[in-house]
Amino acid sequence: MRKSIFTFLILFSCILVKGDDGYKLWLGYQKLNEPVLLKQYNEAISGIVAKGQSATLKIAEDELRLALEIMLQKKIPGLNIPANNAILLGTPENSNEIRKLLLSGDLKLGNEGFIIKSHKINNINTIIIAANKDIGVLYGVFAFIQLIQTHQPIGKLSIINVPKIKNRVLNHWDNLNRSVERGYAGISIWNWHTLPGYIDQRYIDYARANASIGINGTVLTNVNANSQVLTPAYLVKVKALADVFRPYGIKVYLTAKFSAPIEIGGLKTADPLNDDVIRWWKNKCREIYSIIPDFGGFLVKANSEGQPGPQGYGKTHADGANMFADALQPYGGIVMWRAFVYDVRVQKEEEHFTEGSVGAHTQTIASNDRFKQAYNEFKPLDGQFKKNVLVQVKNGPIDFQPREPFSPLFGAMPKTPLMMEFQITQEYLGQSTTLAYLAPMFKECLDSDTYSNGKGSTVAKVIDGTLDEHAISGIAGVANIGNDRNWTGHLFGQANWYAFGRLAWNYDLPAEAIADEWIRRTFNNNNHFIKPVKKIMLASRAAVVNYMTPLGLNHIMATSHHYGPGPWVSNAGRADWNPVYYHKADSVGIGFNRTESGSNALAQYAPEVQQQWGNINACDYKYLLWFHHVPWNQKINTGRTLWDELCYRYNSGVDTVRWMQHTWNALDKQVDRERHQHVKMLLGIQEQEAIWWRNSCLLYFQTFSQMPFPPGFEKPDKDLSYYQSLKFPFAPGIGGNL
Repeated sequence: MRKSIFTFLILFSCILVKGDDGYKLWLGYQKLNEPVLLKQYNEAISGIVAKGQSATLKIAEDELRLALEIMLQKKIPGLNIPANNAILLGTPENSNEIRKLLLSGDLKLGNEGFIIKSHKINNINTIIIAANKDIGVLYGVFAFIQLIQTHQPIGKLSIINVPKIKNRVLNHWDNLNRSVERGYAGISIWNWHTLPGYIDQRYIDYARANASIGINGTVLTNVNANSQVLTPAYLVKVKALADVFRPYGIKVYLTAKFSAPIEIGGLKTADPLNDDVIRWWKNKCREIYSIIPDFGGFLVKANSEGQPGPQGYGKTHADGANMFADALQPYGGIVMWRAFVYDVRVQKEEEHFTEGSVGAHTQTIASNDRFKQAYNEFKPLDGQFKKNVLVQVKNGPIDFQPREPFSPLFGAMPKTPLMMEFQITQEYLGQSTTLAYLAPMFKECLDSDTYSNGKGSTVAKVIDGTLDEHAISGIAGVANIGNDRNWTGHLFGQANWYAFGRLAWNYDLPAEAIADEWIRRTFNNNNHFIKPVKKIMLASRAAVVNYMTPLGLNHIMATSHHYGPGPWVSNAGRADWNPVYYHKADSVGIGFNRTESGSNALAQYAPEVQQQWGNINACDYKYLLWFHHVPWNQKINTGRTLWDELCYRYNSGVDTVRWMQHTWNALDKQVDRERHQHVKMLLGIQEQEAIWWRNSCLLYFQTFSQMPFPPGFEKPDKDLSYYQSLKFPFAPGIGGNL
């Protein structure tokens, strides 16, 4: 008996000292340990008055109470009427005080905006968290909690906050068998087998996390769609998730496979102008909305990478999108039509592409530059899409590379609402073994000036609808979420989910401010910890670019799984699946000539943008090899020859990762052991991967440049053949390029 008790005590003590496993994300409310601050907050908050009975308002009240009771270490009573220093939650519909406050100014909060204001009600000090709708109150509650989490003053509050973009959506590339395409954090969190009967707590916590950063939509299924999700058996499962998400302001969307009328409808065609097909989709939408009244709509991938679409019937993308738009319009649904397309003509013209033919194909390939395909297919259709269609455009013209110029479609389709598509999951950024904070990358694109309507026509103003006065707007992020305990595989992957949500709500936020928020909410408010961790985060993406694809190199990852380098690959099924297509290294130099003397892809941008990148001597080094084939010995505007600069950049990337390791290792006393060890081990992997990238790429490119490594360069310890021999048949996330 004594032995059993002793064993139990050991096990119990292990549970007590167990660190944070990351499950709580940025909502792991922590006790305030600063006496002065704790006293100030406790004096300012005496209770909660919640006006209204909706499920959303109840969630807002419960979340606020949970957070405050943990952080302030006291009970927070519910009150019927405002008392001194109470927090009042509600809308004009259920509170006279709030009605008076909101009517006193032209606030334009819309359906999701909120106000947090210190206010006197009958000479009683009150903190009001109010909105026109209950979901706005919930957003306001999370914003108020953030103030406490980040140790902000709350004595004199006057905050008005309204989202800049209407549809802020996560795209899950999750399959019905729970595999996740380009997912690196385990299998899908959607357990279709046990739905609708079993509601996993993770579904609720997923909704909480998204609501806390303002995400209001989720596409549950892969863009490489499966028609089965539209069958009655699966729609009841979708309904179960929609019911969980609804009080958190989150709509569900599904991917629609264009051939569904054939696969599950018994029709012989999916022609978008065929009356039977049109009728089938209208009936299907009627069925969906009878089950899920607030269904958001469809995301469609068509005529790309083998997916069926309207071009198979001689019709246009607009014809296909408008068919869905008409079916969804009576219910308020939207169509998100992806602009990531492959022109089938490229494959036909270049099917003779074989290994060793790089030099011979330079001019042939340049005339069919994949960079140009989305623009060429969609620009002529501007103005032909129905009003509830958003054309969803990847941030860059190729495919989620570590650094890309903004897609030329932004600013080129003023008559069509364009929706941004970012990739949060790090398919080409080291996947879940790499610390790469992506807010600087997102900002780099959002802040880019398209000059489409004069100076200041930023990508952000294109997608929020203000530049061209569109009624709908949207932004999507390809989710990095899986069933790993910490949700994202790498603990710092959570910061990219967080950053996407914050920028989707307000794209003006600086990347540094978002990093600061996330660190404080996720770890602690210790400046001795925050300052170095923020430096790590802000340096991390640039480090990855340097040791993977510096100076504008792109798409040189290994085939299929995209894990690790493969700049030598030239035997894939079609030319533009091969890294050699993108870097075009030869004895003269490296880079893709996209100027007038090459593919002329640069002509798809406004003249002001062409001027930025068109001159080989003035082009920003970050985009140099995107637009120019540069001789190895040419001195570029960094002051070094191209070859020396390439070597410097690759080496700098490795050095930065080593600095990140050293900095993080020194913080072992500032954070719990479990999370510290988790990041420490992954940074160890990242260092080895950075060395792998540097050595293999430079050894390969050296076979073309025939130039020595600069003095002081860390010499590779293996030869090129070793790196070329590496295989990863079971790398996670395999499933085709998206």
